[in-house]
Amino acid sequence: MDIFENVLVMLVAACLLLQLSRRLALPYPSMLALAGVALGAMPWVPHISLDPHLALALFIAPALLDSAFDTSPRELRRNWMPLVSLVLVAVLLTTAVVAWAGWAFAGLPLAAAITLGAIVAPPDAVAAAAVMQQFRIPRRTLSIINGESLLNDAVALLVFGVAVSAAGAAHVPMSSSLPMLLVAVPGGALVGFAFAKLNLHFGAPLFAGTRSAIIFQFVMTFGAWIVAERLHLSPIISVVAFGMTLGQFAPKRHAPRDRVHSYAVWGAVVFTLNVLAFFLMGLQARGILTRLSGPQLAHALEFAGLVLVLVIAVRVAWVQVYGAAMRRYKLGLIARGRDVPLPSRRINLLIGWSGMRGLVTLATAFALPEDFPGRDLIVLAAFAVVLGTLVIQGFTIGPLIKALKIAPDDSLEREISLARTTMMDAALAALEAETGGEAAAVREEYRAARTLAQDTQQPQAKTAHDRLRAAAIRAQRRALDALRHGGQIEDDVYHQLEEEMDWAELNAIPASDVRLQSV
Repeated sequence: MDIFENVLVMLVAACLLLQLSRRLALPYPSMLALAGVALGAMPWVPHISLDPHLALALFIAPALLDSAFDTSPRELRRNWMPLVSLVLVAVLLTTAVVAWAGWAFAGLPLAAAITLGAIVAPPDAVAAAAVMQQFRIPRRTLSIINGESLLNDAVALLVFGVAVSAAGAAHVPMSSSLPMLLVAVPGGALVGFAFAKLNLHFGAPLFAGTRSAIIFQFVMTFGAWIVAERLHLSPIISVVAFGMTLGQFAPKRHAPRDRVHSYAVWGAVVFTLNVLAFFLMGLQARGILTRLSGPQLAHALEFAGLVLVLVIAVRVAWVQVYGAAMRRYKLGLIARGRDVPLPSRRINLLIGWSGMRGLVTLATAFALPEDFPGRDLIVLAAFAVVLGTLVIQGFTIGPLIKALKIAPDDSLEREISLARTTMMDAALAALEAETGGEAAAVREEYRAARTLAQDTQQPQAKTAHDRLRAAAIRAQRRALDALRHGGQIEDDVYHQLEEEMDWAELNAIPASDVRLQSV
């Protein structure tokens, strides 16, 4: 019961902190990291331990699905070169540099040192995207950062799995695990694709319009992870393939009501897991600091600080090196008469500084077995990297964007304007043959919406019809409340009609006001 009560306290504290982060325009993961430190300092909060396999599946699978569902294969193909640079080179380079530091300065076994490198290598796009969206930076930059966040998780977790296996079997060379990846990666992708098709062809029609649909989505997500793991394939790649397949084909098969409920539930679950991960890490850090003392503690903190500096420096340096190389290459193309855009040094600096670590780093640190070589040092270093990057980079990325004076990108509004205008034209064409007063009234609504849709600054603004409908709905709500208060209708009737008014009101406000905010 104590654990449950403390979890409730954690969630309430997180909600209050997140409102503060919204008012201060700070990324909410940075506030969660500070809250984790504060919680770890409280002696009355009990230590909570999780089974390593459960921790990895519980925290990683939903986060991977959430990212994979929103990832566009077209954008991945379009940005393949910078993504390869960040996903493969930057992650592997960070892993190698941190592994060398762990082996040379902390005396970790090579496999354990590589494990530490894989844990701290993958950045998390949540904090960076939360800030960047406020400044309307180029969408291609956001697309690269979001795509990197998904793919580098997969790369780092594959390295993590190989290194942990090698550390657990000291007599087995690490290279012997590498051939397994030739089977584990494509095999995991096939498992994820099969689960997605099963969900689309059987789950979607069978459970449409019911709460079971969302429960089935959770079962299939964790099922894709567990089945791949049981078959000794890559569960990470399995969930990524599952999510990306659903993201491409599910919208055509799911009803609007199912999508609204599903997005709301999944968003709340991923958010809650983020909260719990940061708080659990604070508790683990407190236990580690209690076990270490004197020179041992000082050495551990110095090493954690070194890892933090290396993680930030390697990414910034590599992005600048890659940007300079691409700039030279494109200048050569321009000299030969090719018309190509030059990479922006400002954007490169912003991408390099956006490498904050988050949920994946925390979850993989949780997943280390209790008897893993150097576990306390690795977990402490991982927490230092998460806390340090979220505080140092998270609190400064907003001022950095202002200082760089990056021009706002209005391409999102232009594309929304184009799409809404085209949709209104299609609706008007469908109503053209209809006659009567009702058809004329509906046509007038669509014409008003089409006029606003042509405004590339506010293509989703309210029409006069929307404002009138909203006023009518408010009057209906007041009448409904009066009937309930006067005892003329019972609560079951009240709630049924209240839901009807909720859907009507959602239909009468701009789409941008319908979506829930992140915090």
